[in-house]
Amino acid sequence: MPVDSRRLVDKIWSYCHVLRDDGVGVIEYTEQLTYLLFLKMAHERATRKLKPQQIVPEKYSWQRLLDAEGTDLEVTYTEILVGLAEQPGTLGTIFRKAQNRVQDPAKLKRLIVDLIDKENWSASGTDLKGDAYEQLLAKGASDKGSGAGQYFTPRDLIAGIVDVIQPTADDTVVDPACGTGGFLLVAHERAAEGSEQFTPVQRLRLRDEFATGYELVDGTARLAAMNLLLHGIGTPDGDSLIDVRDALIADPGRRWSVVLSNPPFGRKSSLTMIGSDGREVREDREIERQDFVVTTSNKQLNFLQHIMTILDINGRAAVVLPDNVLFEGGAGETLRRKLLADFDLHTMLRLPTGVFYAQGVKANVLFFEKKPASEQPWTQRLWVYDLRTNQHFTLKQNPLRRHHLDEFVDAYLPGKPRDERTESERWKSFTYDELVSRDNANLDITWLRDESLEDTDNLPAPAVIAREIVEDLTSALAEFEAVAAALEGQVNGEL
Repeated sequence: MPVDSRRLVDKIWSYCHVLRDDGVGVIEYTEQLTYLLFLKMAHERATRKLKPQQIVPEKYSWQRLLDAEGTDLEVTYTEILVGLAEQPGTLGTIFRKAQNRVQDPAKLKRLIVDLIDKENWSASGTDLKGDAYEQLLAKGASDKGSGAGQYFTPRDLIAGIVDVIQPTADDTVVDPACGTGGFLLVAHERAAEGSEQFTPVQRLRLRDEFATGYELVDGTARLAAMNLLLHGIGTPDGDSLIDVRDALIADPGRRWSVVLSNPPFGRKSSLTMIGSDGREVREDREIERQDFVVTTSNKQLNFLQHIMTILDINGRAAVVLPDNVLFEGGAGETLRRKLLADFDLHTMLRLPTGVFYAQGVKANVLFFEKKPASEQPWTQRLWVYDLRTNQHFTLKQNPLRRHHLDEFVDAYLPGKPRDERTESERWKSFTYDELVSRDNANLDITWLRDESLEDTDNLPAPAVIAREIVEDLTSALAEFEAVAAALEGQVNGEL
């Protein structure tokens, strides 16, 4: 990270600790920063000498916050948040259901005057303010109490995925579960390489039409919208590139050339309702859509079906999915056979544990392309890279870095014919006939021997072993809970 960016992150982070004493968590703090940063940047645009631009109505301006003191500051800030939440486009997305979480007027004033107002955010390049914001999101994700890790995909993993997908300025990219916008951001950075050679029309298209995100959670959607904006994607007074809704509800009617996504972990789609006794009741929700191959309450299978729908012909997708998608019977088998026949499922990256903030997750990245209708199956050969066996990562002591993916990226041969690929110890291929002849079309494929089970002289550190045991038990518990819930549902249905 550049020195200026690190200075800004340290300054912002130090103030976060002051507010934590008042019960303001990392994500709540980041939300307050989002509101204030937007207002300050809008103020800078409105007061610049060359082509001033009024983005925020005068009555909701940054100057009003600078002029207010004491309890009047709290009242003014709340009035601004409520007023801007009613605005259309990016404004409305960022301020949707916004609330003031800084209850101490003196600390709010210090945040406004000392931290935000002293920086010229428009003058600092998108790399500086964008890096600072990304680092804050990463810190928020690693804060266990915030629960925000589920919305944050490690950026080094995203970088490796984007390096093999190779999005260009001619693509349109969507993430139907975009979280804080990491996939969209890194894909845009890749597509913008060499943008000094682009025409003005190409630059506008890259800024306003390249990226689209869907996010169900209001607070996360605002972080994504601001993250993109700080990186020069979209405009503060234009249409929002982040759509705040459940992407699974319906076919959006639009198709994209690239889909990049890490849908939220958790087996079931459910609705939370209040029962007659006043308690919360979670009801499994099956998604029924005519474009779906199967009707199921399995959230990951539904996201996979949704992505299969929204991908354009010859479009390419990279999707992070847990192991159960590879082996689950019934709806899972039906969907896997559909994917193998009607799409070109050409590559799978088996991820190690200890990569995600959600504990106990064993996941994979599926790479596939959508093809025109054909009587012959499109998948000819699935290449599998095993980055899991005999690999030990943890979020803090030994996190996954981009260089850990170098061998996979090299083996993938981005941009080259796949028949030029060559097998290695961790890199094997399987034909279509081999795949569909496996029980239930099971794609949970392994071939390497786990040396840690045999070589007692070179076992991982006790902390690593303990963490892996916890992750395995957590994963097993989740499976047992899913089975228990299913059995409970059957019993209730018979009564």
